[in-house]
Amino acid sequence: MMQISESHLQKNSLFNSMNRFIGAVNNMDQTVMVPSLLRDVPLEEEREMAALKSSGNSDIEDGDMYSYYQLLKSIRCDIEWGVMRAEKLKESRGPSSRNDSKEEESEVSSEEDEVNLQKQFQFHMTGLHGVLSKLTQQANTLTNRYKQEIGIGCY
Repeated sequence: MMQISESHLQKNSLFNSMNRFIGAVNNMDQTVMVPSLLRDVPLEEEREMAALKSSGNSDIEDGDMYSYYQLLKSIRCDIEWGVMRAEKLKESRGPSSRNDSKEEESEVSSEEDEVNLQKQFQFHMTGLHGVLSKLTQQANTLTNRYKQEIGIGCY
């Protein structure tokens, strides 16, 4: 019990990062009453969003706030329901090149067995925490931009 309450109070814990992100996306979802108003509204060229656009993410190829809104909601769903569920949904929508990637995964997994698992875990935890922090900030930015677009304020 003591460990759970201590980790819950950790500001930089993964659990708290996920909760902050989910809370920010929930707030965004509750604020954005008419998501279609976000169509054709360009993303603000802030550092975070510019970096995301330049990373070549196919989910936001339109480059408007609506596609970014959908992306953030999709990531929230993956966190809440699990990535495996999302992959099953994608597979049920149509054929993909999953067979080729499974062969590559088996070759890579044998090599990964030799790597120190603790280092891998720390590396991925650090990366996930950083990504969740950036996504939380971007969900808050999108919410504020929506409020500005519809004239609510929050300047």
